[in-house]
Amino acid sequence: MVDRTALRDTENVGKADRAVVRDALGVGVAVGLSGFAFGVTSAGSGLTLLQTCALSLLVFTGASQFALVGALAAGGSPFTAAAGAFFLGVRNAFYGLRLSQLLALPRAVRPFAAQWVIDETAAVALAQPTRRAARLGFAVTGLSLYILWNLTTLLGALGAEAIGDTDAWGLDAAGPAVFLALLAPMLKTGTERAVAGLAVLLGLGLLPVLPAGAPVLLAALAAPAVLWADGRRRGQGDVR
Repeated sequence: MVDRTALRDTENVGKADRAVVRDALGVGVAVGLSGFAFGVTSAGSGLTLLQTCALSLLVFTGASQFALVGALAAGGSPFTAAAGAFFLGVRNAFYGLRLSQLLALPRAVRPFAAQWVIDETAAVALAQPTRRAARLGFAVTGLSLYILWNLTTLLGALGAEAIGDTDAWGLDAAGPAVFLALLAPMLKTGTERAVAGLAVLLGLGLLPVLPAGAPVLLAALAAPAVLWADGRRRGQGDVR
């Protein structure tokens, strides 16, 4: 006799898994296509095809990659460009601390999974109600995004080499435009918008007086400055 309860449980698990896969693929495809913009921007900044593809294969964190090639394109030193990319990439270490507890992956798998610890995989995994769903969401998002990001990076770099001067086509703005499009929906609170606004002011205001790449590093001071001001404001409100 068929156990109807077990059958229903299996069906429910299957539906839940399909929903996770659908959402994860949606994120992977939507963000992965922006690798084309990185390929164009990187090639336009003077990096070779091999260097561009190596960045996506080995670094694989979009914001840091855009920051690196943007600083190089503006004439910044490799050290300054790498420093800016590094500080943007530090956030992934904090994602890793949280995900290591949530996913509880075997030790042999962790070094490989670490390559996929980025904004999108963390967001999908942390949104799931169970460890099983979190692991599935992390794996599908990471795999689809990694493959598509690297493929579109290659296509973007090849396209940039084919058309020649990317500035003449206005493609030098592709990277910043994609980055802003990804960032804007994340700014949901007044504090987050204040941090972004102050960072923009610092970056643009210091651009004429500091070496290329340095304004990006100093713009990172926007977060502690806004948080300090917000904490002080709240403290004064409590006193009253």
